[in-house]
Amino acid sequence: MFLGKCPYCNDGNIEIRDKEVRGKKVKLYACSNAHWKTEDGEMFELRSDAGCSFRIWQNALAKYGKWLTYKEVRELLQSKSLKVEFVSKRYAKPIRYNKEIIIDKEYGVCVLWDL
Repeated sequence: MFLGKCPYCNDGNIEIRDKEVRGKKVKLYACSNAHWKTEDGEMFELRSDAGCSFRIWQNALAKYGKWLTYKEVRELLQSKSLKVEFVSKRYAKPIRYNKEIIIDKEYGVCVLWDL
């Protein structure tokens, strides 16, 4: 399944790949021109034949209580920014708050904390 065009290369499409990291199944939304290798299943490096390095891990925002869905990634690729709801469990009861995320070349997504 393709979610949209790659924002960083001309001919790539963002596709869904299933990965296992530390025993957990996670989706990787990556450019079709990005090819990864791993020796231990945790550290992923680009192969020499990779034409692009764009990727977004489904759990990139997990520390804020957010896992990205297909629909959210598709919308992020189209509009370049997206408002998402985070959940803080730091206090006795969950606190919900909204922040905007944008596409980031190095990390996949970036949270805009102050506008």
